[in-house]
This record gives sequence, C-alpha cells and structure tokens, in this order.
Amino acid sequence: MAGSEGFPFRSQNTFLKAPAHDASRPFAVAGLPWDGSVTNRPGARYGPDAIRRASHMLCDGTHPHFGVSPLASLTDLGDVAFPNTSLAAMREAAAAAIPALLAKHHVVWLGGDHSVTLPVLRAIRAQAGRPVALVHFDAHCDTWPDHMGEPSGHGTWTREALEEGLVVPSATIQLGIRSAAEAGPRDFVAKAGGRVFAARELRGRDGAVALAPAIDEIRRRVALAGSPPVYLSLDIDCLDPAFAPGTGTPEPAGLATSQVMTLLEELADLPWCGMDVVEVSPPYDHAELTSSAAAAFAWTYLAGRVARAAR
Repeated sequence: MAGSEGFPFRSQNTFLKAPAHDASRPFAVAGLPWDGSVTNRPGARYGPDAIRRASHMLCDGTHPHFGVSPLASLTDLGDVAFPNTSLAAMREAAAAAIPALLAKHHVVWLGGDHSVTLPVLRAIRAQAGRPVALVHFDAHCDTWPDHMGEPSGHGTWTREALEEGLVVPSATIQLGIRSAAEAGPRDFVAKAGGRVFAARELRGRDGAVALAPAIDEIRRRVALAGSPPVYLSLDIDCLDPAFAPGTGTPEPAGLATSQVMTLLEELADLPWCGMDVVEVSPPYDHAELTSSAAAAFAWTYLAGRVARAAR
C-alpha cells in the first residue's frame, strides 16, 4: 500500500477496519483528537478512536439505503498529532497537515471539539478557490464573539468562518439549534443571510416527507449560491441526550437519530466536499450510544458519496 510517510499520524484503530494510509483510495477518515477548547465536560479528544471502534460492526455489509459499502474505496489516515493545551498550536499543526490530505482524498474528519472545524474550512476554502456552503448540525449556534474571554474556541468557529469569507452566508444552514444564547450570537447566522432550523421547528418531523421543507430549503440555497462545494459539520450534540449522552455540552429537546439520518440520506446528491463529526466524549457515553450514532452518520455520508460516484 502507498504510504503517508512524513505526516504525524498515530492511530492503529481504523474506521470500518479499512486499511491505513493507502494513498490510492479516494475517500479517507482522519482523526482530530483535540478538546482543549471545551466549555463543559472534556473527553472529545478520545472521540476519534471511539467512533472507529463503534464502526467495526458496520464493516461487513452494504448500506441499507444506498446499497453500497464505502470500504473498498476507504482508507484511514490515523490521527493528526496535536498539542494538548494550545489552540493556536493545534491549528498550526492542522494547517500543516490538512492540505496535503485534501489533495489526495475526500476526507471525513473525526473530532475532537468543534474548534477543529475552522482549520478544516480554511484548507477547504483554499483548495476550492471559493467560499463553500455549510450545513451545520448542532445544539449551539457557535457564533459567540469570544470563547469565555478568549478570542477563539469551539463556540466561535461559525462566526469566524463567516467573517473570514470561508463560507457563503446565504448558503449557511444550521439545524437543531436550541441552547440558551444571547440575541446577538443566536441571530448571527440569520442576520448574515443564512437559515437556522431551530430544534423546535423540527420537532415531530421525521421521515423524508415531513422533513421536505428543510431538505428543499437547503437545496434551494445551495443552488442559488451557484452550487458551490458543500461542507457538512455535524456536532453530535445536535441529537437529544437520549440518543447521544456522550458529549461535552448536552442540551435536552434535540433531534432524533432518525431525523439526522434521513437528512443525510436525502441530501446525499449535493456537491459535498467533506464532513466532520465532532464533540463525541466517550467518558460520558452510556452503552456507546453516541459513538455508534457518530459512526453511522459518517458511514452513511461515505456510502452516499460512493453511490454517487458510481453513477
């Protein structure tokens, strides 16, 4: 197998038991094990390996909706080696490693807290040569002007991405938002021209027909923006704690696993350029509910990409 010598990767536990460091495979999983920016419960640095372990039950079959398995097209690049305490140093390490990976693979990133998304978006914006659309599942708006008195963190990255021109404001869509927030951060995306589907708006809507208004609105906004590449950032706390207890900042009254799965399946034909699944905190995960959901979401995204590529 082709190697990736020279890059700081260190995980031996692979997603779907895929081969490690195979540069010939178009799709890849890589871990971003950082939780130095959490505001509540730590542990997301252990998320990548937990998601990988949970994925092992998915490796011997095809996806029930797409009818394919991504395994033959997939490699696992391990975890980027990060410092434990410096956000700036983490982002420097990410900036040094991510572009070379994007040049070879379509990548699903396993977090880590949500501050890891910003360096990924910076690299994707540079690769694409244009701002990208953003579909963002979360309980939190992540548009605060600071991180508990610090300039940046896991609650500021969406604001930073918009302010840096990494994403198209009108094609920035958030789903599942419900946490307590001041009016300024809470309304930031909408005032920038984006669309927020709060968790309350989505209550009781399950299945493709019931979720059609959200699905159609996402499609419409991407099309009106000129069909740019679309990035998916999925904070596992978009789910209600009944479905995802293992996360740093759980918020009641969230989305159901089936709602998120339906949205991923129905939107699989968008021009996706990458995905992250973040904020899985194994120390708080009962019966691996959270890591199993995260693994299934990443698997579904990859299966959708493989099915699309085969057409």
